[in-house]
Amino acid sequence: MKSHQKQTVALSSVFASAALTVLKLTAGLLTGSIGILSEAAHSALDFGAALITYFAVKFADNPPDKEHPYGHGKIENVSALIATGLLFATSIWIIYEVVQRLLFKQSEVEVTWYAIAIIAISIVVDFSRSRALSKVAKETKSHALEADALHFSSDILSSSVVLIGLLFVSAGIPIADSLAAIFVAIFIALIGVRLARRTIDVLIDAAPEGLTDKVIESAKKVEGVINIEKALVRPVGTIVFIDLVVKVSRTLTLESIQVITDRIEKRIRKIIPEAEMNISTKPLSLNNETIIEQVQMVALNNKLSVHDIGVYSVKDIKHISFHLEVDSKITIEEAHKTASRIEDEIKEEIGKDIEIEIHIEPARAEVVEGKDISKNERLKISEGILNLAKNLELVKDIHNIEIKKAQNKLFISFHCRFDNKTSIEKVHDLSTKLEYLIKEKIDNAQRIVIHPEPLST
Repeated sequence: MKSHQKQTVALSSVFASAALTVLKLTAGLLTGSIGILSEAAHSALDFGAALITYFAVKFADNPPDKEHPYGHGKIENVSALIATGLLFATSIWIIYEVVQRLLFKQSEVEVTWYAIAIIAISIVVDFSRSRALSKVAKETKSHALEADALHFSSDILSSSVVLIGLLFVSAGIPIADSLAAIFVAIFIALIGVRLARRTIDVLIDAAPEGLTDKVIESAKKVEGVINIEKALVRPVGTIVFIDLVVKVSRTLTLESIQVITDRIEKRIRKIIPEAEMNISTKPLSLNNETIIEQVQMVALNNKLSVHDIGVYSVKDIKHISFHLEVDSKITIEEAHKTASRIEDEIKEEIGKDIEIEIHIEPARAEVVEGKDISKNERLKISEGILNLAKNLELVKDIHNIEIKKAQNKLFISFHCRFDNKTSIEKVHDLSTKLEYLIKEKIDNAQRIVIHPEPLST
């Protein structure tokens, strides 16, 4: 829809500028007015620029492809640069022609009613086209249409000056025509400088002034963002491509990081709706990480798992113990090397003045093919678990007992209740004790999972 709108308004500008060029050129040749001829050259420039703009907006909205991963938006900026070159060329020609007339040629200017009428009509047409182009340029963020609108708006002022010059000529001041032409030339050159600066900035990937700072400030306001390491803002046509590297705590889960990046994207789109973003995160170690979190991160960075992490201090020396899960198929030699590497990295992370004890165990398979046991076997094992629990005073109401067998090993899980006020530390101790009792009394009990619950909920 936007593409069709851009093409329609660009094509209408082609016809308008072509008609104005013919009218002004005819009037200029008939009257001999360098002012009107300069305006004809200005309109001819607008015609060329409008034609370039039409083809630019026609192809600029083509989607990205293999050869143009960032799309074709810069076609519009190239067209604006060509239009800028035409502006300067026209300005130089006008000034040259004025100098020739003032110093070397004798030219008489005939002021006629139709010349004045043509200039007045051109002002009305220029005003109408400038408004239409500006409106669509703002709606579609089109640099090419904005440049075209700038051409037509400049015509309004330059045509007005030429009209005033003709009126002075008719009043007996012939030099006014040349002065009007010089004004048009200077005005065109100034417009060219302004347009060239903006166009070149886009072509060399210069971010609009202050936009990068706005992107960084918006991202920093998102909870969980520690800092922004890199922010690259690159406008391509109507789209702004943004590459961000955001520093976050390394202890965050993938889900939390995804939430942070989604919030950053949402915030930036409030100031740049057309933005295409690539947001990557860089994990950062924070001073407030606990020792347990530091141990977990070292293991995670080595693609390993740890559990049952214990930390205690004796005479200002920290002792750390944990279970390290390694590939069950590797040898003890390889496993020991892995544990030694983890130990060295933890000391590098936390400090050399610590003692570390590592229990190495095989990592459990993600999926174990199991099967149900017989009804009699289930009843016997369940009764055994209930009898063992009776010896633990605070353990109440064993229920939801599930028993599966895999590779001739038993996998047992059940729920048990504790008094509401029992500390979680005490619950853990009792659950661990019950687990050991079950493994001691029940043959082939491989894994015991105990889910604790409050006595009343």
